[in-house]
Amino acid sequence: MFVSLVTICLFVGLLVTLLYDQYNRAGRLVRQIPGPKRWPIVGNTINFLLPLDKLFLFIRNLPKEYGDVVQIHAINERTIGFLDPDNVETILSSLRFSDKNIPYNFMRPWLGEGLLTSQGLKWHQRRKLLTQAFHFNILKKYSITFVEQTDKFLHEVQEKVNEKHVDIVPLITSTTLRIMCETAMGTSMHESIESVASKYSRAIEVVGKAIVERMCRIWLHVDYFFKWSSVAKAQEAALKDLHTFTNKIIKERRMFLKENRIETFEDEESYGNKGRLAMLDLLLEKEKVGDIDVDGIREEVDTFMFEGHDTTAQALSFLIMTIANETKVQDKIYEELQNIFKGSQNTPTTDELNEMKYLECCIKESLRLYPSVPIILRYVTEETIIGGFTIPKNSHIHISIYDLHRRADIFPEPERFIPERFLPEVCAKRHPYAYIPFSAGPRNCIGQKFAMLEMKTLVSSLLRRFRLEAVTKPSDLRFRADILLRTNNESLYVKFFNRC
Repeated sequence: MFVSLVTICLFVGLLVTLLYDQYNRAGRLVRQIPGPKRWPIVGNTINFLLPLDKLFLFIRNLPKEYGDVVQIHAINERTIGFLDPDNVETILSSLRFSDKNIPYNFMRPWLGEGLLTSQGLKWHQRRKLLTQAFHFNILKKYSITFVEQTDKFLHEVQEKVNEKHVDIVPLITSTTLRIMCETAMGTSMHESIESVASKYSRAIEVVGKAIVERMCRIWLHVDYFFKWSSVAKAQEAALKDLHTFTNKIIKERRMFLKENRIETFEDEESYGNKGRLAMLDLLLEKEKVGDIDVDGIREEVDTFMFEGHDTTAQALSFLIMTIANETKVQDKIYEELQNIFKGSQNTPTTDELNEMKYLECCIKESLRLYPSVPIILRYVTEETIIGGFTIPKNSHIHISIYDLHRRADIFPEPERFIPERFLPEVCAKRHPYAYIPFSAGPRNCIGQKFAMLEMKTLVSSLLRRFRLEAVTKPSDLRFRADILLRTNNESLYVKFFNRC
């Protein structure tokens, strides 16, 4: 009798779910949008159970098969992708579409409600507060650290000159991590920090993979099921390493400011490497007046350590690999640098970095091909019309930056590396939302000028001293679905040779 009752309840529950899936308004609206073949309840998400490298290729095929607007859905979850620059502008330029949900809510055990994941009034207050730390005058002070850490990087490269192949990813990653620690956090990478930093980058990859796997498995969206999964256990272990690192940074900076009696962020007096203006100093100062609390400080430190070092490391790694493959481009960059420096080995000034117009075009073209963040999402809380389709309320919207940047109608021969695409007269003819490596609109990347100065400093200094030869080719790259653009367990290799 009990078994029969359970069977009846399960049958009724399944029937109700099927009827809801078939006839509710949101379901009917989303099925009017092009997308892969659907099945009852699971919709068309079955392909998202693919291995992450195959999932990356599946996502790339969606716009080719279904056009600029495509939907993925299951039961009451749905995401609609847009690739037309006009629609991208509609979404990104308006605060109406600035809310975030999946996968950003899955990042909260790591980043809390920092600038990347927060929304509404909290996001607006944090954005206003943190903008002060990226003022041009402060970026000029950060350039001292860019130069110092670039010198260390060049010394590491020198030790690998003439080797058959050099893995550039760990070299770049450790450099950008040191830069972020010493600029935005005001903390040197001494032995006690190094001891926990060694696990940090690997932990980011583990958490990123966990977030994507959770996103792709609809049942793991439910916290109860997720916490019992192997994905959650792997994430929890990695989070301990991530928070150990950032907590240590905050603790050390607090002690330094107290011992040296530094009271305000505006105090520009130097106290050695640790005394330069730091974003963390601003947060600690605002804590005193109640504008942010202890948890809020850690949220922003976690957010900026991730966004400030890992995204830039990925961008630099792909850029250096690409320049190694493009001999004529490399020669042209070197010629530009020789015209600027006249054979001098002096460290670059801010004015000299601004003169590097062709190098800047190369950086932008590399970010077109290899955007560090390949996809961004937003969340609509009310029914709306975008691109001629009615989008149900409580829907996710995704913009594949990777695919937007490879539209052949906007970027002819999209797989080719052509820096001249970013000459001013060419950019002026292009839709302003056709190229968005740092996102765009109100929620664009707050640190994009910081990143550009950092990349220019490192790459210009590298090419003045070394000639690069290709090992890894663009055709060798195999990507996986991730929160950042990452290769599928393969690294990036080049060869270095002294120029003189």
